[in-house]
Amino acid sequence: MNPVTKFFPKSNSLPIDKFVYNALYKKNLGYYAKKNPIGKKGDFITAPEISFLFSEMIAVWVISLWEHLGKPKDFNIVELGPGTGKMCFNMIRVFKKFPSFLASCNFFLYEKSPTLKKLQQINLSGERINWINNFDKIKSGKVIFLGNEFFDAIPIKQFKIIKNKIYEKYVKLGNDYKIKSFYKKINSNELKVIKKYNCLKKNKFIEYPKEGLRELKIIIRKIKQLDGGLVLFDYGFLNPKNNSSLQSLKDHKKNNMFTNVGNADITSLVNFSLLKEYFENNNLKVNDIVTQEFFLKRVGILKRAEIISKKMNFREKSNLYLRLQRLLNPKQMGQLFKVIFAFKFKKNFLLGFN
Repeated sequence: MNPVTKFFPKSNSLPIDKFVYNALYKKNLGYYAKKNPIGKKGDFITAPEISFLFSEMIAVWVISLWEHLGKPKDFNIVELGPGTGKMCFNMIRVFKKFPSFLASCNFFLYEKSPTLKKLQQINLSGERINWINNFDKIKSGKVIFLGNEFFDAIPIKQFKIIKNKIYEKYVKLGNDYKIKSFYKKINSNELKVIKKYNCLKKNKFIEYPKEGLRELKIIIRKIKQLDGGLVLFDYGFLNPKNNSSLQSLKDHKKNNMFTNVGNADITSLVNFSLLKEYFENNNLKVNDIVTQEFFLKRVGILKRAEIISKKMNFREKSNLYLRLQRLLNPKQMGQLFKVIFAFKFKKNFLLGFN
């Protein structure tokens, strides 16, 4: 039997989001179920792996938020999709310099991949961490959700609008075991839901993060219940384009999405305008969306780099600034990555956003 058949049902056809879900998360077979995808030996690298300064800036931002909220004695920090645990590790390293803050914190890691969870448990051994599959354990205190490259890994639906009729993108497995895509006319109720969003109204090709918005709905419920917020860092756009943003990576290079199924990463660009509309429709306040470069500079990453570089030799200093360049350069991650912050508390918190 060809291994690719394991990702398809007997009917041999699936909506594109279900196919991507199987390729990434299917038990024992999916990409995230089997391996650590991050780092030199993996298929991609994330900001916390590039430089510890990224995590330090998030830590500084979180402490500032805690102070802004009146230094609550019960403060929950939830990291969504924490990767190898590197960001959490470096944040806690900073938090330990602020004992009263650390004493008020409860740390939660929301992780679906059993492989990554094991890796996080090794990397965060000895720390006071709760691993969770849902948010039921967070019952009291303020809460802040943090997600770095969390949303792009949640499969999206794709639609074409032709003469006000809606067609959904599907994939099927041919007799030659090659995967082919096609469009299937579907119930127009889906079109009504999509047309609610101003940023999608004019588009003829639409990417819709149905599963991602379902996840956000649960998070928003918790934010409203406890007073809190959510900050997301991800690569994406403000103005949707009329084409597919699905992409696949293997060994740090582009990969055809229909090859190496289960052995390559598949992600999509995040529509930040849609996220902003969704949060506002759910009665959350949303700061202006900014680039990663803007956010990190405003929180003080350049000043921090200058301070620590004074104790470094030439080689260490070069390495520090080379990594910093990767985070901040507009041609690298600086502009492509955006930051969005949605929250419920009364007083606006603008650090990093103005």
